[in-house]
Amino acid sequence: MSSTEPLLARDLVEMAVENGAAYRIPGEPDFSSCCLENFELYETQSKFYMLGSDKSGQLWRVLTIDRLEPSELNIHEDSTTYSQIQKLNLMNQIDGGNKSTGGLKFVMKCYGIIGLVKFLGPYYMLVITEREEIGAICGHTVYKVTKSKVIVLPNPSIHANLVNSNNENSYSYHLMRSLQENLCDAQEGQALYDTMFVWNEFLTRGIRHHLKSTVWIVALVYGFFKQDKLSVSGKVFWLTLIARRSRHFAGTRYLKRGVNEHGSVANDVEIEQIAFEEVSGEPPSHISSAVQNRGSIPLFWSQETSKMNLKPDIIVHNDEVYKATRLHFKNLASRYGNPIIILNLIKRCERKPRESLLRREFDKAIKFINRDLSEENHLRFLHWDLRKNSRSAEYVLTVLVKVASEALNLIDIFYCQGALTLRPDGCQEDISISPNTSVHGIAEDRVGNSKFWFAKPTKLQQGVLRTNCIDCLDRTNVAQYAYGLAALGHQLHALGLIDVPEVGLDTPLAVSLMDIYEIMGDTLAQQYSGSNAHNKIFSERRGHLKLAIRLQEFFRTLQRHHSNAYMDANKQASIDLFLGYLQPQQCELALEELDSDQHCNIEKHGHAFADKSLRSLLDDNIPLERVTSVSSSNAGQNGLVNSAVSEREKKAAFPHVFSDSIAGYSTGKNEVSYSRYTTTVLQKKLSTDDEHICSNENRDFSNFLDVDRLSSLCEEELYERSTSMSSSIENLSTENVCNGITSETTPTQKPNGVGVKEIKRAKCEMPCGVDDFTESFQNWVNYGDIFGNHP
Repeated sequence: MSSTEPLLARDLVEMAVENGAAYRIPGEPDFSSCCLENFELYETQSKFYMLGSDKSGQLWRVLTIDRLEPSELNIHEDSTTYSQIQKLNLMNQIDGGNKSTGGLKFVMKCYGIIGLVKFLGPYYMLVITEREEIGAICGHTVYKVTKSKVIVLPNPSIHANLVNSNNENSYSYHLMRSLQENLCDAQEGQALYDTMFVWNEFLTRGIRHHLKSTVWIVALVYGFFKQDKLSVSGKVFWLTLIARRSRHFAGTRYLKRGVNEHGSVANDVEIEQIAFEEVSGEPPSHISSAVQNRGSIPLFWSQETSKMNLKPDIIVHNDEVYKATRLHFKNLASRYGNPIIILNLIKRCERKPRESLLRREFDKAIKFINRDLSEENHLRFLHWDLRKNSRSAEYVLTVLVKVASEALNLIDIFYCQGALTLRPDGCQEDISISPNTSVHGIAEDRVGNSKFWFAKPTKLQQGVLRTNCIDCLDRTNVAQYAYGLAALGHQLHALGLIDVPEVGLDTPLAVSLMDIYEIMGDTLAQQYSGSNAHNKIFSERRGHLKLAIRLQEFFRTLQRHHSNAYMDANKQASIDLFLGYLQPQQCELALEELDSDQHCNIEKHGHAFADKSLRSLLDDNIPLERVTSVSSSNAGQNGLVNSAVSEREKKAAFPHVFSDSIAGYSTGKNEVSYSRYTTTVLQKKLSTDDEHICSNENRDFSNFLDVDRLSSLCEEELYERSTSMSSSIENLSTENVCNGITSETTPTQKPNGVGVKEIKRAKCEMPCGVDDFTESFQNWVNYGDIFGNHP
């Protein structure tokens, strides 16, 4: 090696090992058993050095990234573990070896690598620069990503020559999996990134394949997390509510509807409610969870974005054998077991058929699928029109809580004793197990070190309740609150905090839980639709004035419409870019012409970025003028697909929704043309007359409970509650008169909250080049409710 040649990190590492400068410290725990929590990034002209340490900052590892490679990824992980002094010596050696080119420079502190991504030119590294602690599960801290940064890997001289350039046990709980999965079916490392709830699977694919390790990266979950300390009967417990949004078929309201051919549905969210009793300074000795699911109606259907129409028509596409619907429920059964219980809240009867059309088709699909299933595995369903039954908020919640109780009798909750966590240094906590408690097993971390002890679960959840309305936001959130309330009664009873497995709707605990579910509903609605949820039921429950409720609902409708019509296309592009579905390449189409789920190149760098089937190439953001059938003979032509209707004719036919977008696209090099609808996809477009059309049965019905009896029971319960309340008021009035007191009773009301909460929105402009892509990419990450943990 010449004296003028910069000394590379790998050479220095080898020299350090040969000279005995680096070795594992006797008596200290093996570093590989700890989680990397704090990171420091340094740079020379030729290398990036990412140094990661445990919480104590006494043990360090080194990751080297080549900066001389213009468009390829070259990463090396040093297997040596360094002490703090050895780390400083190594940095001094690297600095001395690179003096001639500027030496070693500190770049930043960070909290992990989100992933590495390549657009048209070099690789970019996305790192977490700020985080916020938002809770803990079994002693494992959960963080929210509050700020991130995109770093170009090649040094500026290389980058300029590119043609296409324009304080606790953290990161150790697998947040992408439910508590039951973590304790009963332990998985580690690479397998965790293949799950549907890890949103940076695509971004981390390259670094995971290079290093064969996940120690340097952080798995991100997109959704909601809130943890609160509550009390019941004077006993304190912790409640955690987690919403995990699926990365499959992910997107915004009108651009992602229904199901895709793989059985993935839009707005697919898993909700988990965890409860455990507070034990000061110790991990919980017993813990419980309940999981439910929400997702778009699993049929091929769509709504076209319209700037003029607040309620666009619903279009259902024919699928005679319901293959995709069947795949969806098969996937649910594989994740949660049977039974699958469907709570469908959409309208049963309308003057202009919209939701009722979907309800009829959904019912047909369920019955068709049940023909091939054994009786014990039949899909259980309840079609219950929430809007039609909204005579009062109290009645709606009473019915839904009873439905939830019936569902819980079938699927139960998860409960176990003896959950144990690790200390930050990787050593196990002591655990005392009573003589009558049988140890079920030990979950291990990525290197085989014990992570959890847990007793044999007393209860296992087997099956899931799946709730939907049209958007799976507003009505769905009310029903999921009711299920959460019913489940909380079972959870607190299992924990020994209450004697009866029930929490009343009028209790302070029910009000606190409603507040948490309302916040979750607003968050999920912002992500999917661009506005807070319509919380009419919750507002009525709090006694807000009807006028205030109507004003609030009106303004949220306008906000949602504005977001859908003017912002969702750019937001969808950012999501597709983040997930790897939108992979920009040099092709005939300009980047700004690319729509959701379009790809210029099917495969790049050995990774499949798009499904090869025609349906996965269909654009989800094309207005109604594109319903024109396209002859199959046009499928192989270059350029644009010829439409059977001229632009002038389409404007005349659809003046209220006409867009200047083209009717079909060519993918350039691949020479594949396609249109939003082909002759193989039959459609049922709704008529525009005012004929009064209802679904096949003008009533609510179910195959697992008696709806009429349920309604009667709820009416009786409400009558008894009303009578009891009237008696209490009469007694109070009589007592006041006898005492010579004249009083006016005014119900206590909370502020109506009509004001619109200020929401910090990310700037999501349609990317036109590398800089725009990276800005849009980073802004979406900083805006989203992203939570990280370290597998």
